[in-house]
Amino acid sequence: MIPALGLVVGIVLGLVLQPDVPIWLQPYLPIAVIAALDAVFGAVRATLDGIFDDKVFVVSFLSNVVVAAFIVFLGDQLGVGSQLSTGVVVVLGVRIFSNVASIRRHLFKA
Repeated sequence: MIPALGLVVGIVLGLVLQPDVPIWLQPYLPIAVIAALDAVFGAVRATLDGIFDDKVFVVSFLSNVVVAAFIVFLGDQLGVGSQLSTGVVVVLGVRIFSNVASIRRHLFKA
């Protein structure tokens, strides 16, 4: 219940305050959000499988965001930022859809 309340409060604060994202951070934000979603869907899957560990979730969440942001940064430095960003999105997207499929199978026994 507390995480859901935190999510609602965060969304409301974001809509009310409408914070500006600094220009230098804008290329990293979408990738960080996708990496965070990957960790969240992985946590939901682990919870349904009965193997959730909060320490693993925190480490997964932080490491996914940091590694994804580093890959985008490295791509920007090498001049191939969009190609590496696409690679990160594809890899994390596949993981997200895999976790969602597992969640669906668990919930609907399908």
